[in-house]
Amino acid sequence: MKYRWSTAGRGRNLGLWPLLLLLVLVPTACVLWLMNAAVQNVGLAARQRLAEAYRGHLAMARDRLESSLREKVDLLERLGRETPASAAFAKCAGLKLADSVVCYTADGRPAYPAALPIRGSEPGDWEPAWAAANRLEYVQDDPHKAASAYAAIAEKTSDNNLAAQALQAQARCLAQAGRPEEAIRVLTDVLGRQKYRQAADRQGRLISADAALRALQLMGGPSHAGFRQTADRLKRRLSDYDTPGLAAAQRRFLMKEVQSLLPEGVRFPTLAAEDLAERFLDSDPSPPQRRDLRGGGLHAAGLPDLWLLSCRDGRMVALFRTASILRHLRSVMEEGTLPPGVSVALCPPGAEPSAEPVVDSLAAGGHLPDWRLTLALEDRTLVDSTAEAQVVAYLWTGVLVIAATSILAALIARAFGRQLRLTRLKNDLVATVSHELKTPLASMRVLVDTLLDAEQFDSRQTREYLQLVAKENLRLSRLIDNFLAFSRMERNRHAFEFEEITAAEVANDAAEAVRERFAAPGCRFEWEIAPHLPAILADRDALTTAILNLLDNAYKYSRDEKQIALKVYAKDRQVCFEVSDNGVGLSRAASRRVFKPFYQVDGQLSRSGGGCGLGLSIVWFIATEHGGTVRVASRPGHGSSFTLSIPSAAARSRSSTEAAGVR
Repeated sequence: MKYRWSTAGRGRNLGLWPLLLLLVLVPTACVLWLMNAAVQNVGLAARQRLAEAYRGHLAMARDRLESSLREKVDLLERLGRETPASAAFAKCAGLKLADSVVCYTADGRPAYPAALPIRGSEPGDWEPAWAAANRLEYVQDDPHKAASAYAAIAEKTSDNNLAAQALQAQARCLAQAGRPEEAIRVLTDVLGRQKYRQAADRQGRLISADAALRALQLMGGPSHAGFRQTADRLKRRLSDYDTPGLAAAQRRFLMKEVQSLLPEGVRFPTLAAEDLAERFLDSDPSPPQRRDLRGGGLHAAGLPDLWLLSCRDGRMVALFRTASILRHLRSVMEEGTLPPGVSVALCPPGAEPSAEPVVDSLAAGGHLPDWRLTLALEDRTLVDSTAEAQVVAYLWTGVLVIAATSILAALIARAFGRQLRLTRLKNDLVATVSHELKTPLASMRVLVDTLLDAEQFDSRQTREYLQLVAKENLRLSRLIDNFLAFSRMERNRHAFEFEEITAAEVANDAAEAVRERFAAPGCRFEWEIAPHLPAILADRDALTTAILNLLDNAYKYSRDEKQIALKVYAKDRQVCFEVSDNGVGLSRAASRRVFKPFYQVDGQLSRSGGGCGLGLSIVWFIATEHGGTVRVASRPGHGSSFTLSIPSAAARSRSSTEAAGVR
């Protein structure tokens, strides 16, 4: 498909769209940027107003937290001065002053938990007897005799530590000899006596505590008669921090073993604190005086998620997990009063607040250096509702500005587009009229000049030239009629004179007008008029012009062997004028546009056959003014069939009567 419109005009039209798009996008981007900035500023202003309103509550929360930590430090210092290390440890764990505590001596050595003391007795004068018992047990593998030898040493020695070690060895040999009840009696009854309560082995471990655990293992479970009594006694011993002697390492080991042996799942409240303190000492055994605590307060303890708080005298170091500090903050906050929907959170150094939106933040105080207290809203709508009215106003303002800009751009685009189309149409019309009028005039001028230049007139040649002049004159008249008709169409000033006529009269007039032209070699023209056609109400000349334009279009777009047919028949109370040909045909897209002014499918054919693309638009106009329709059925390469349908006079009169009745 080709258009005979100016490509320069189309280029200008395409160049207009980027400018119009820029006209819309630049203000839209500016408005959106301003709206975003305004909304952010509104939210920031609302948050600042809330921060000013709630800042006093945050300061009160900081003061309460600082006071609570100060009291905690004072209590730790008092316990460190007035209470033995193990008892101070147990009280701190029991009162939940901290997750764990490490107690130090005045010279900075760990007092609790501390390393095992080396205080057990060596065999001394009993070395030969002890060596003989060891030989019976390990070399001769005679546990019966070995048990008797160890019992003799325990009975004769006056050293309680050595006697307790001998009794422990005797019980071991009795168990190996298959005499568990005797071994249990030695472990519980003999070693359970008061004089052996503080007896220790050479590694500093209390023998009586280990003996009770071994007795429980030999008893095998609660079904044994003495199991419950022995277990209760051992649990009391392990929970007794007031009586010194039981080292922390041995206490932790025995606690874990007892928990695994007792089926009811007994728990020791201080075991977690024991483990945490031991982990801390293993990671950094240096005393508080040598730590970089930057002026005191809560600092990282060198282990993940662990913090330490040292007393001023260095005698106590409290250990806290982050979750414990946050729980303590919540407990402190519950004692005070906060406005509804407001919560206070504590942020460790380097952490971001988890609650949103944060209204304000404040340093947590001297006991929590680098920590921050944040005041957050539990309901985000408190901030949003404060700024909602202004945000809505900004939003609607932006929407209206963007809509106005878009509408203005659309109006400008429409105006420019219409002006460009009119300019193109004007240029095309001028160019087409100039070309189409110049061609027949030039042909007639050449023919007339040829005749005038001849010295004598040849009658045959003269007649032939005059016939050609008449043909070009007819072509020129037809073009002028089309131009005038199109001009009247555009100005809605075309006047039709309707009268009742027969379709046969119109068809015969059109056929007679093209008979001579269609009688040329290579052209076959047939027309068929059905009998008894109803009368139609039409302008005879206009309708004839429409049929002639259809026939002219069929002739122009058919190639060498032309086959053109005109059929007139009645269908559905309408009279149909059908013009068919064997021409180039039309595509589906071209069929929808072929009735538009100046539209031509093949520019090469139009140039060879003449015309400016107005014929079919005039046909459509005449058909519409007569209350009819014109349609086309075509396929590329298989010709076309145009059907002009005009309502019969009776049908048109009936429609007019029905319309008048409705009014």
